[in-house]
Amino acid sequence: MQEFEAIFYDLPDGREPAKEFIDSLDIKMRAKMVRTIALLQKNGTSLREPYSKPLEDGIFEVRAKVGTDISRVLYFFFVGHKIVLTNGFIKKTQKTPPAEIARAKAYRKEYLNRKENQL
Repeated sequence: MQEFEAIFYDLPDGREPAKEFIDSLDIKMRAKMVRTIALLQKNGTSLREPYSKPLEDGIFEVRAKVGTDISRVLYFFFVGHKIVLTNGFIKKTQKTPPAEIARAKAYRKEYLNRKENQL
């Protein structure tokens, strides 16, 4: 099975929200998140809970937990075995904040428009 390539969504100003989030995590959480993303690259669409979970409308979350701290990075799949990591957050409630899902959807829409215009 072909491995997936994880890439960071980049804003028009060049910033990469998911990468910035991962870089901001403490060393243990960052290591766990990087390992989980590696699992995602290896398993792609077949990775399931507790590592990955579909949220809504083609947006997924990859999960890392250290003690009581829970981190999430949202992503979507793109043509050519690509995983686009959009944004991340520290989870404080049971439910994923709707604003984070909306942000991931907006990033995906912008990314798809940009790719379409490159054709």
